[in-house]
Amino acid sequence: MKRTILAGILAVAAGASGLLAQKPPTPQSPAPAQSKGPAPKSKGEQDALVAMLNAQGMPDKVIEAAEALLMKYADTDFKDVALFMEATAYQQKGDLDKTQVFAERALDANPKNFQASLLLAEAITQHTRDTDLDRDDKLARASKYANQTIASITAAVKPNPQLADQQWEDARKDIIAESHESIGMGALIAKKYDNAITELKAAVDGMAQPQPAFRVRLASAYQAAGKWDEAIAQAEVVMADAQAPTQVKQLAQAIRAGAVVAKQKATGQSTPPPLAPAAPAQLEVKKP
Repeated sequence: MKRTILAGILAVAAGASGLLAQKPPTPQSPAPAQSKGPAPKSKGEQDALVAMLNAQGMPDKVIEAAEALLMKYADTDFKDVALFMEATAYQQKGDLDKTQVFAERALDANPKNFQASLLLAEAITQHTRDTDLDRDDKLARASKYANQTIASITAAVKPNPQLADQQWEDARKDIIAESHESIGMGALIAKKYDNAITELKAAVDGMAQPQPAFRVRLASAYQAAGKWDEAIAQAEVVMADAQAPTQVKQLAQAIRAGAVVAKQKATGQSTPPPLAPAAPAQLEVKKP
């Protein structure tokens, strides 16, 4: 998954400190009014939830903490969150099968968990090749999950009042853009170039913050479709972006060079226009 604000996890984390201050009802005291959102039912569940959140970045510890939460507190309101975090941990470990298993379980627990459906869409697309015998079936599943993500995040309300309105809106934009990018990459794999261009352009235009990697993929789709001028233009935007990572700039330069040569052959030009040098890079590509 590309690096967006993970709104669901942020909501849990933002509310954790407040939830810790709450006390579970006792037999002598009346039950509080029903919460509008998920909440731990006991101090023990709160502690298990916080332990899971604090383990982020350590896949094995996340898996252990998530399993402990789910085993001891089977009726937790955070079942889908725990399963999604477990799926993400397995993705970080490179275990695609378990990534899909736990993401699907998260969706079974909460069909509106847009993070789980997006994880499935991206994981399936990224591991599909154009030579796979079941390519079309895989890409259809990935597209279904991506569209499910768009529907879920579009209908979602801000999950926690402590989350700034702009932060939530940016997260929504990024998640929708990532969903379009996943569909576009699937169309590119299937050699449906017009569809790929439409979806990848929606991804480029929809991000809250510019994403050079999305623009490079759009340039690649234009190149594959034989739209040389558009491919060159998109590649040059990335090459001129001082914040674009080194590898992304190199891909953009290669796409531009290939498009220039292809255009020359198609139009009968004797010499291609000069290749603009790439600007110095500032960042390295970070893999999901």
